[in-house]
Amino acid sequence: MQRMIWIVSLLVLLCSSQLHAKDYLSLNENQRRLSLEDAVYFIEDPNHQITFTALQSTPHDQWQKNQGNQVNFGYSDSSYWLKFSLRNEDAMAFERVLEIGYAVLDHIDVYLVRNGTYTDHFILGDKIPFYERLVQNRNFLIPMRFEVNEQIDVYLKLKTTSSVQAPLDLWNPIDFHQVDQSRVIFQGIYFGIALVMILYNLFVYLAVSEKTYLHYVAYISCMPLFLASLNGLSFQYLWPTATWWNDQSIVFFLNGVVVFGTFFSLRFLSLKPETHFWINRSLQAVAWFAAILMVCSLLFTYQTMIRPTIYVAVSACVALLMAGVYRCIQGDVSARYFTVAWTAMLSGGIVLALNKFTLLPQNVITESATQIGSALEIILLSIALADRLNQEKRKAFSAQLEALEHEREARKAQEETLKIQKEANVMLEQRVNERTSELAELNQKLLELNSKDALTGLKNRGFFDEKFQHYYTTAYRLQQPLSLLIIDIDHFKLFNDNHGHLVGDECLVMVANTIKQVISRPEDITCRYGGEEFVILLPDTGEQGAYQVAEKIRQKIADTPFQIATEQLQVTVSVGLNSLVPYSSEHRTKMFDHADEALYSAKDAGRNQVIAYEPKSKLHQV
Repeated sequence: MQRMIWIVSLLVLLCSSQLHAKDYLSLNENQRRLSLEDAVYFIEDPNHQITFTALQSTPHDQWQKNQGNQVNFGYSDSSYWLKFSLRNEDAMAFERVLEIGYAVLDHIDVYLVRNGTYTDHFILGDKIPFYERLVQNRNFLIPMRFEVNEQIDVYLKLKTTSSVQAPLDLWNPIDFHQVDQSRVIFQGIYFGIALVMILYNLFVYLAVSEKTYLHYVAYISCMPLFLASLNGLSFQYLWPTATWWNDQSIVFFLNGVVVFGTFFSLRFLSLKPETHFWINRSLQAVAWFAAILMVCSLLFTYQTMIRPTIYVAVSACVALLMAGVYRCIQGDVSARYFTVAWTAMLSGGIVLALNKFTLLPQNVITESATQIGSALEIILLSIALADRLNQEKRKAFSAQLEALEHEREARKAQEETLKIQKEANVMLEQRVNERTSELAELNQKLLELNSKDALTGLKNRGFFDEKFQHYYTTAYRLQQPLSLLIIDIDHFKLFNDNHGHLVGDECLVMVANTIKQVISRPEDITCRYGGEEFVILLPDTGEQGAYQVAEKIRQKIADTPFQIATEQLQVTVSVGLNSLVPYSSEHRTKMFDHADEALYSAKDAGRNQVIAYEPKSKLHQV
């Protein structure tokens, strides 16, 4: 018996040593997507004191193995360190994209250790302006290159006021973009449905002045905005620099859903105080409590507000569903639509809430349940409202028939009134035409103002995007060269930190004025692209000509002293250049990306220089 125990212990020891010896995920070129949750180890840091340096010396047996098919710690005040290892065991190097598929994480520190040597540190999270991300996507993406036989140990530090979740997937870049495009199409369908229903019911409200439609429009406006804030789309497209509002908007719009959804339901189900006193007062209490939370979301932190908000939202969903069932039992035909619609909405909301509290796993179904349920509810309730409108029209038609005799008697007076009205319409039409002309002129002036950057006086990014497409298409059609320069002020963030944003603005103006002095052709386009970046389009200009322009700008800026009080500073810029004769009308974005790659190469090479993009993934300094 003792011998048997000794043999079993030896086998367990051997197995554990084998597992520890190969405690990484093997990669190869053919893998399209690899879920990493099973390979994750974690350490909870409740006091936020563990550093990366200290973490590297932590013994492996002190790390906890993640259990299940998700990394989800629920709502927590702690920081969490995650660790997993990836090794390229293929015979060739390849690129991969690490996706952290939860858009509302506040702070993410990413450390890469390649073959035992610490090499990279990235800072991500929705507390950083969206345009500072490595890849501009609603989720957090980290491009990674794996050399042959290279092992990369990835360390992640998560700190957030939202639910601590980290869906981790390693993608082939091509496959990721294909899947992400499908995700975007799904989002577009949902928000398209919501927008159409918002406009439709808004027009109905303007036509009939019925408050039910106004409450419904407010409700179905808050729901898509809540979901867009939750999945990061609003941060990407609506407020990419408003990091505080990005968190608060989730609580604000979710409470708005409860407030307007409850008031709409009270009117739609005809739950009046005189007929359903206790139901009406109970639901109004829920709505007013949600309204208080809605205001408080502008005063208190997301962490303080999210839990009571979720409880109120779930309670309101259940209460409204029960109210709909009650009205169905009473024989209200409209309540049938309402009950089915609210069941779909409630199902999606409960699935989302249970997911945030870690009671359900995070996957496509749990993350999209609220949107699917919301879309069904919006459509069904719009149908119900349309049916009610038709009933009201039929009642109005009956009343019109009864009043027909009275209308005949008043016909002569009406004809006289119509005559006067026609004359008034003619005068009104003339005035409308005059006002239309005036508005057209004002709109043209406003368009010109909107195309300028207020600080530097250069054209802005919207103007650049429009002209870039036009110039690229023209160059393709005429087979003429087109050159693109991307200019970035060196060490501008450090400049701002040391001297303040007002001095930083003066520096931006100085650089913009210097560029204006060099760019002299009327057809050349100079724009401020964002932050400290400028872009220049040079039509019918080859690489050598573009380089001369870029070098002249770089030299002139370097030679121009920048005076700060009694101190003179030297400002330098790095320039990325891409010049080509377009071979396809569909590759405009690639031209910009290649110029951007050249810019980063200029910075990596020491800054204060011009680098041109070379095809076949090679960059050279002209």
